[in-house]
This record gives sequence, C-alpha cells and structure tokens, in this order.
Amino acid sequence: VCIAVIAKENYPLFIRSVPVQNELKFHYTVHTSLDVVEEKISAVGKAMADQRELYLGLLYPTEDQKVYGYVTNSKVKFVIVVDSSNTSLRDNEIRSMFRKLHNSFTDVMCNPFYNPGDTIQSKAFDSMVSAMMVQAS
Repeated sequence: VCIAVIAKENYPLFIRSVPVQNELKFHYTVHTSLDVVEEKISAVGKAMADQRELYLGLLYPTEDQKVYGYVTNSKVKFVIVVDSSNTSLRDNEIRSMFRKLHNSFTDVMCNPFYNPGDTIQSKAFDSMVSAMMVQAS
C-alpha cells in the first residue's frame, strides 16, 4: 500500500502510496514507525554492531495495515506498509521486496547527478516501486 525511503536524519527521501489520496495518512504511519525502527536498531546495535541483520521484520500491525522495516548500513530506512487483508505475502517475500528496493536505491546513489540527501526523483526507481506495489497487491 505504501513504500517509503527515509534518510539517516529521519526525513522522507521518497514516499509512494496507493491510493494517492491517502498519502498524508501514510506519512503519519511511516513517521510513527520510525520510533520502532530506532528502538530495534539500538537494541540490536548493542549486541552485534557489525553482524547486524538489515531486515527488521514486522514493526507493528494496525487494524488495517502491517508495517515492515529495513535499515541499510548507512542508516537509511525503508518502510513498507502492507494491507492486513493481504495474507498472501510471506516474510521471505517481504525480505525480497526490501532487497530489490535496496538494490534500486543503490543504483540511485551511484548516479553522479544525484546529490545525497535530496528527494529521489529517478524514473527507474519510481517505476521499480510501482511494479513492486502492483505485484504485491
């Protein structure tokens, strides 16, 4: 339902939601999930700093959605919000979605014309996210 890329400093680099009318609601959902992300990072970071799992799993479920998180080594956060009614998505499918998102994000970062910290306006990244959202629904 929603895919977001959040910068290290916790501001959105990219947010896409379906339907577009609910985008403000998803901004709120994504930002409330950042507290859970920070909590999980600090809990795991103390145990094993260099062997950290990037995938954070289910951050929290609501009545309507399930919110999943992923953190890169550079502390960029990916958040995927899925409909709770969508029971076909398994944990390993969510992991592969995050891996695909991370690879596409890496391609954006490798672009010499992209300034790190700017919002992502890559057509390739946008179409990959759109394809992921169609596939997941």
